[in-house]
Amino acid sequence: MKSSVSHLLDGSAIGLSGLCLVHCLALPVAAAASPMLGVWSEAEWVHLTFVLLAAPLSAAALVMTRPRRPAAMALAATGLALLAAALFFHEAETAMTVAGGLVLASGHLVNWRGRLHPPHAHAA
Repeated sequence: MKSSVSHLLDGSAIGLSGLCLVHCLALPVAAAASPMLGVWSEAEWVHLTFVLLAAPLSAAALVMTRPRRPAAMALAATGLALLAAALFFHEAETAMTVAGGLVLASGHLVNWRGRLHPPHAHAA
């Protein structure tokens, strides 16, 4: 049961990272065609909402996984740090957010893959 919940959380975190990338990359392009979308592409609350959703979702997915994977946790922590830092560094917000989303998603992929292909114990 725990594995399926962890699997769902990792999948949700990867999906949220994808939405974040769409917000950062596609929405500004679409805003050129529609001024209404321009409001969404510049809204600070959207970025803050993504970070506030990503942090607990990522933590839950990674903490519930046994055995814990240090590489996945390090990638996720780095990705979350980049996403949070982007809130304060507006000049590099898009680059930091894209990098953070990709690194965070990579951490969840490492976690997901580790559950699908656990290491085998070698005979002594």
